[in-house]
Amino acid sequence: MNRKLIQKSEYLLSKEKGTIFKDPGGKISICLVYPNVYHVAMSNLGYQGIYGLLNKRQDIVCERAFLPDDRDIMEHMRTETPLFSIESKRAIDRFDIIAFSVSFENDYPNILRILDISKIPLYSSERNAYHPLITAGGVCLTFNPEPLSPLFDIVFIGEAEESLNEFLDIYIPLKEDKNRLDLKKKAMDIEGVYIPEFYDIEYGDDGTISERIARHGAPERIKRRYVKDFSSSVTTAIVTPEAEFSDMYLIEAMRGCPWSCRFCLVGHIYSPPRRKDMETIIADIQRAKELSLSRNIEKDGGKSTTAQAAPRIGLIGPSLTDYPHISDILCMEGVEFSITSLRASSKSAELTDLLRGYRSISIAPEAGTERLRRVINKKITEEDILLTSKHILDNGVENLRLYFMIGLPTETDQDIAGIVQLVKGVRELSDKGKVILSISTFVPKPFTPFQWHKMERPGVVKERLKFIKNGLKDVKNAKVFHDVPKYAYMQGLFSCGDRRIVKALEAMINKDDYTKACSDSGIDIDFYIFRNRDLNETLAWDFIDSGYSKEKLWKEFRIALE
Repeated sequence: MNRKLIQKSEYLLSKEKGTIFKDPGGKISICLVYPNVYHVAMSNLGYQGIYGLLNKRQDIVCERAFLPDDRDIMEHMRTETPLFSIESKRAIDRFDIIAFSVSFENDYPNILRILDISKIPLYSSERNAYHPLITAGGVCLTFNPEPLSPLFDIVFIGEAEESLNEFLDIYIPLKEDKNRLDLKKKAMDIEGVYIPEFYDIEYGDDGTISERIARHGAPERIKRRYVKDFSSSVTTAIVTPEAEFSDMYLIEAMRGCPWSCRFCLVGHIYSPPRRKDMETIIADIQRAKELSLSRNIEKDGGKSTTAQAAPRIGLIGPSLTDYPHISDILCMEGVEFSITSLRASSKSAELTDLLRGYRSISIAPEAGTERLRRVINKKITEEDILLTSKHILDNGVENLRLYFMIGLPTETDQDIAGIVQLVKGVRELSDKGKVILSISTFVPKPFTPFQWHKMERPGVVKERLKFIKNGLKDVKNAKVFHDVPKYAYMQGLFSCGDRRIVKALEAMINKDDYTKACSDSGIDIDFYIFRNRDLNETLAWDFIDSGYSKEKLWKEFRIALE
C-alpha cells in the first residue's frame, strides 16, 4: 500500500465523528462505494444512510471507498495501488460485496474508472465467483439502470432500506456457494431487485428496442420499491468538516413532492409523498447534538478548552414549505438550521421571519412567464415569486437564489425575456442582498411527462444564456450562474440511454470527452437526446413499474404541449 494514499485516508478519518469500526471476523464484508470524491460523497444523505443501515446488522461490516481525486488517481496508477477502503485499508476487491450508491448520471464514467483502478473486470459476464459481487442502488438506478446494467450483478430499484436487508438474508447462507446463479434466482423474487443478466434486449432497424426477453423465470416487470414506514428513514451517520456541507447533519423531513411538476423526477418516482413525524425529527436532532463536533476555543496563555458547538442541521425535502411542522422545527433553540429551498407562496413568505439573517435562501420559479410555468405545471404565479422574494430580502438574507431552466418544451424567446424581466422586478423590490440566478439546461427524465421530449440544441441554449447575461449585466447586485451545457447533454445521454451506452462509458475511462467516446463507440447522440419519442416506442426503462402508467404520463405530456 502507498504511504501517501494511506496518510490521506488517515487524515480524513481523523476529522470524522461517528465512524464505525468493526472486527471483520465472521462477518460479511461490504464496501460501499460512492463514484465521486470524498467531500461530495460525505454530503450525500443516501450514501450516509446506507452506511449506517448496514452497520446496524451484527453480521455485516460495511466500510467506504470513493473515487480518488485526479492527483490520487495518478498515484494509484503510478504505484499500482488498488483502491482501498478508508476504514481498514483493505483493497476493495477483497470484499464479499461491492455496493455502488449512484445519485448523479455524470458520475457514471467514474464507476468504470473505479473498477479499472481496482483491477476488477468491468462487466458482470467477465467476473466469476471469486470476484466480489457487484451491486448498485440509488436514484439513477431507480429510473433507468440500463446504461449501467452490464456492469452489475444485482440492482436495487427504488428505496432499498428494506430490500437490501431481504437480499442479505438470502445472500449470507449462500455465500460459500460458488454458483451465483442460484443466488440470483432467489434474489429476483424480492420486490425491487433486478438481475440484468436475466434479460436479453433486441433492437429494430430504426435503433429502437424491439423486444425484451426475460430468462430463468425472471419477472417481465420490476416493481419500484418504496418505504411505507418513513419514521425509520435514513439519517447522517458521520459528520466531518471535510464534506461539501461542512460538519452538517442531514435530516430527511419528507420524501416525495405533492406538486408533480412535469419536468421533475422527484415528484414521480418518490410518490406517494411521505413526511416524518415531529417526534422522529426531534430524536434525529438529539443524535445530531451527540455527534456535533467539539471546537477548541483558544484562551489566555495558549491553553484551550473544549466547547460543544451548536449542531448544524440540514433539513432535506423537495418542498419543505409543505412540511406541516416546519415552523416548529425552525423555532428550536440551540440548533443551526439550513434548508434546501422554499416554494414561492404566501406560506413561505410567512416562514421567512424565522429565517432572518440566513446567508442564502433559494426559490425556484423555473420559467420566466406564467404561460411556460403552466406548461411545466409549476403552480406558482409571478405574484407568489415577488411576494416571497420581497420577504426574503427584507429579512436580511444575504443571497436570494432563483433557479431557472432553459430549453423547456414549447419555450420561446418571449419566455427567456420573461426571466430577465422577472429578475429585474425582484431586484426593484429591495436594494438589500444579492439576487443570484442559477440556470440549468432542461434534461428529459424517465417517468416524467417530458420523457418523450428532446433536448434543445446547444446553439440555441448558448444564445439564450447570452441574452439573459446581457439583459442583467447592468442590474446592480444581480449575478448569473449556469451549468456547463456540455455536461447537461452528457446527463441527458446517460439518463435516457439503453445498454448500448455502456460502450461509450468504457471509452470514457481515460478521457472526459463524451462526444469523442460516443463517436468511437458508434453511439449516435442525436438518436438519444435530440429526437422526440412517441407513445408506441419501447423505452429502455419501460420494464420498471413506477406506479405511474405510461398512458397517464403521455396524457399529461399532450396536455402540456397543447
